[in-house]
Amino acid sequence: MKEPLKIIYDFKFPNAVGKSFEMLLDRDSLSLVGEQDKERPDWARLDFHQCSNCPLNITLLPFCPIAQNMTMLTREFHDTIAADRVTVTVTVKERLYTKNTSMQEGLSPLLGIIMTASGCPVMEPLKPMVRYHLPFASLDETVFRMTAMYFMAQFLRAQAGKQPEWSLEGLAKIYNEVKKLNKDFGQRMIAASHSDANIRALVKLNVFAVMVPLEAEKVLKDITPNYSAYLK
Repeated sequence: MKEPLKIIYDFKFPNAVGKSFEMLLDRDSLSLVGEQDKERPDWARLDFHQCSNCPLNITLLPFCPIAQNMTMLTREFHDTIAADRVTVTVTVKERLYTKNTSMQEGLSPLLGIIMTASGCPVMEPLKPMVRYHLPFASLDETVFRMTAMYFMAQFLRAQAGKQPEWSLEGLAKIYNEVKKLNKDFGQRMIAASHSDANIRALVKLNVFAVMVPLEAEKVLKDITPNYSAYLK
């Protein structure tokens, strides 16, 4: 059995209090593995503010897979303010990243992992991004990584004998569905959180979901000169 991918988020607050979260992902499916939180709050039920584009059926799956994996975060940060300062250290096998930042920015990429790797069908197309997780990424970095991932997917489709889609329309469709999910899932977060850290971390994720399709063409145009060796 392959060793799971491990991503560790450590939060260190000015009062020396620390919280640590270890994300384990199956190397092939990039799904979260390991024991799930045993808490099953009402806001985690699939039919509680179920996303408008959710294809899941409550008779087969009583709980929203994202919400089920989000219960620990909402519990641990239930009284944390988005503007609170924190030092976040993210550890992966190859390196670690550290940044002194706001809770909103520090929590947002962790939420991104959970939302993408929990088994939600709407978020499945974003899973390859988790394989090479980059915390604290700028919008330009996110656009570059997302478009590169998307076109890699089209290359692999072609290699598998499937029809590739070499425009950015497919990417825009993916993010349109993600935007709907983020908006609707926010209603769960409001019910689950007593403070605004988790909610505003989700808002930050949604800003990127809105901006990536809008900025993709511009970023590709801006970096075209960097590819001069391939365009001769």
